Amino acid sequence: MKVLTVTAMYPEPDNPAFGSFVRTQVESLEQAGIEIELLVLKGRPRKLIYAKGVFQLRRCLSDASIDLVHGHYSFAGMVARAQNRVPVVVTYHGDDILGTVNPNGKTTLFSRVAVVGGQMLARVVDAVIVQSKEMADKFSGVRPYIIPHEVDLDLFRPVRRDHARAVLGLDPDRKYLLFAANPKIPVKRFPLAKATVEYLAHRDPTVELLVVYKETQDRLALYMNACDALVFPSFQEGSPNVVKQSMACNLPIVATDVGDVRDVIGNTKGCYVCRPDVVQLAEKLGEVLRFRPRTRGRDRVRGLDRQTVARQVIQVYDDVLRTHKSR
Repeated sequence: MKVLTVTAMYPEPDNPAFGSFVRTQVESLEQAGIEIELLVLKGRPRKLIYAKGVFQLRRCLSDASIDLVHGHYSFAGMVARAQNRVPVVVTYHGDDILGTVNPNGKTTLFSRVAVVGGQMLARVVDAVIVQSKEMADKFSGVRPYIIPHEVDLDLFRPVRRDHARAVLGLDPDRKYLLFAANPKIPVKRFPLAKATVEYLAHRDPTVELLVVYKETQDRLALYMNACDALVFPSFQEGSPNVVKQSMACNLPIVATDVGDVRDVIGNTKGCYVCRPDVVQLAEKLGEVLRFRPRTRGRDRVRGLDRQTVARQVIQVYDDVLRTHKSR
């Protein structure tokens, strides 16, 4: 089987974290025997890359051996659907069906329009993949496949905290809290994380917030092992990768109740889901910092390994191709 993967999110030298989850899935599918051709939509101005992508797509499809197009994110899915020769699968990643959040926690007008476009797109493609039940519930007349992104368990694995800190050049005696997202993205709610850590640092000056978001995946794994907890106060999410990756590293987590976070964390000791409130977040983080434990979170995410998720995605491809052939 040969699949053309269309995406506007893919790691680049100056931003190796951008779309790393798409690359992980591409590599997982290739390891499972799927032949992947990659079409990365890029350039400036960014809004025009999708129009240009339609022509790039048609050039790619001059290769008659391509069986299916898989678009990542709704806009890439619209590019993928600009042809009817081969079937189309679209993976929605979060704000393309939940809406983009502004600093006040409200969805923007443009994103509400984009969500409607994404819902309409779902009716004219051959299969839809989403990350969580909350996302699946946003569709009407369509039954999405719920397949959260995989976790590279070989890369995201427990490492001794003192070793990780030595490699990163971090102070062995400080208490580090990790914020693993771009603080300029409103949905990640960095001001709440910052205020919470300042509240804690006022009582314990050894507490420090580390903001990490442009690192390679191997460096991110080191930071997860070097820190005492992940602070995750988002407004909304689909199935956040950093939460699953932190679980794989046995890193304690304090998060708001968004996406599938509650399901992923489950009853893991040392991980907490709480209200988006400075005092409550600080209280739970304080509990973690008093004992500085590691968790058994890895056991909760073993079913999200690369091989298992690749098989689930391939099953979607098989279903689509079987239906397409019968038509």
